[in-house]
Amino acid sequence: MGIKKKTALGLITTVCTLTLVACGTTTGGDTSDSAGGSGGSASGEQVLRYIERQEMPSADPSLATDEVSFIALNNVYEGIYRMDKDNHPQPAGAAEMAEVSDDSLTYKIKLREDAVWSDGEPVTADDYVYAWQRTVDPDTASEYSYMFAPVKNAEKITAGEMDKEELGIKAVSDYELEITLEKVTPYFDYLLAFPSFLPQRQDIVEKYGKDYTTTSDNAVYNGPFTLTDFDGPGTDTAWSYTKNDTYWDKDTVKLDKVVVDVVKEAPTSLNLYQDGQTDDTPLTGELALQMKDDPDYLVLEDASTFYLEMNQRDADSPYHNINLRKALAYAVDRESLVTQILANGSTVAEGLVPKGLSNNPDSNEDFAEEAGNPISFDEDKAKEYWEKAKKELKIDSLTMDLLVDDTDGSKKMAEFLQGSLGDTLDGLKVTVSPVPFSVRLDRTSKGDFEVAVGGWGADYADPSSFLDLFVTGNSYNRGRYSNKEYDKLIESASSTNANDPEARWQDLLDAEKIIMDDMGIVPIYQKAEAHLRSPKIKDMFYHSTGAKYDFKWAYMAE
Repeated sequence: MGIKKKTALGLITTVCTLTLVACGTTTGGDTSDSAGGSGGSASGEQVLRYIERQEMPSADPSLATDEVSFIALNNVYEGIYRMDKDNHPQPAGAAEMAEVSDDSLTYKIKLREDAVWSDGEPVTADDYVYAWQRTVDPDTASEYSYMFAPVKNAEKITAGEMDKEELGIKAVSDYELEITLEKVTPYFDYLLAFPSFLPQRQDIVEKYGKDYTTTSDNAVYNGPFTLTDFDGPGTDTAWSYTKNDTYWDKDTVKLDKVVVDVVKEAPTSLNLYQDGQTDDTPLTGELALQMKDDPDYLVLEDASTFYLEMNQRDADSPYHNINLRKALAYAVDRESLVTQILANGSTVAEGLVPKGLSNNPDSNEDFAEEAGNPISFDEDKAKEYWEKAKKELKIDSLTMDLLVDDTDGSKKMAEFLQGSLGDTLDGLKVTVSPVPFSVRLDRTSKGDFEVAVGGWGADYADPSSFLDLFVTGNSYNRGRYSNKEYDKLIESASSTNANDPEARWQDLLDAEKIIMDDMGIVPIYQKAEAHLRSPKIKDMFYHSTGAKYDFKWAYMAE
């Protein structure tokens, strides 16, 4: 089999053209055209303090599923590639870009030989093989194991039909990997920079067992920083990233520490910023409106869609009724929600796949725009579908519990939805259950909910990052929506038409139309974040896909 070298962007462009301009945004300071930052001068204390709205649910690369955890993992570990300031994969744990076979199914990777773990042990090919096998192992119960589907035999292993040692990754030598794919995967280079594909040390995992990564001391790290002061997933409200003196590129890292505090009350976080106790804080609602003229105010656009997910697991669930789902969809006044309640730059969702994610390989039209806006606020239609649903379900009223996160912004959004739905649909009573982020993830995973406000941020710049979620049996399809035609289209996009960009694109458009016609989920808004950020922060890179923040090149300048 002939081997040829391709760049990461070249592979994506060859197989499935993606527009990435909107997918990577740099904030804080000027930047160069290199993978790193501007090379400006750091001055003053090199400690960056920022506020998270939620606790970190997991520091385990095999089990993490959320934005907070992925930010941590991206900064304390390093995979084969790392995303640069423009959201392009660049060699990191690899010494150079992969050599890719003519059929795009075999990747040969040379690892850098100067990379070591925080305890001084070398990072070897075996660490990648072990980590990938651990994640697809059904005993690990990783919700992100589906991301490994492009790798040969991964799906059979996860289904318990094949041994994990049969996964299509092998160590050719201590510093050479060979990866074999099941099918052509246009976005595979992006996966090689994604947190689920990070290396892990077998001896460390086995040493700590069930306590692996439950504190920052129960792991080793190979990234620009090490995780410190972390005392427990889902409960700890303060942790930090400390410069890793064993990191191969430590001379590039200028920050000594990144200090993270979880503050759920928006007024408290604003006070901390104004008092100089934090350098970055998110804003929502009234506070975002109040501070939008502040010179430190900025908006970060995100490739994330938030939606209502309805639990259809039980045969007698009322949410199997398409007219009920459509009634809920038309009863949400999204425009008022994003302008009056969120007020942070978020926009009305035009479907499941967000705007600005990827473009038609032929016409260059944005996917969301080409798919069209299938849903809007319409009281008359909402009432019409509601009456049909009540008749078909043989009910006069319905009580619906809405599961949401317990942050200020989420609770205000839930109150708005409660009013919007209840006022429009006569006989619908909406109760609200605000819970910590980690609890919401756990309950939706177990099916312990009626309707939940969920959200998804793109793992890579392709519509499949969203559409794959709602295939029958996907672990992230928490409401268990199912449509056979939808499943066929997603399968076709990843197999039959994987090497035909235009046909693949049409499969994905048709799948989007099906799930929106079914209202399998009810899109609400496309996320953006309003922040106050100190001008002292330079080269803190933001990515709208994958792990959101990269602190490797960041520094403070007085």
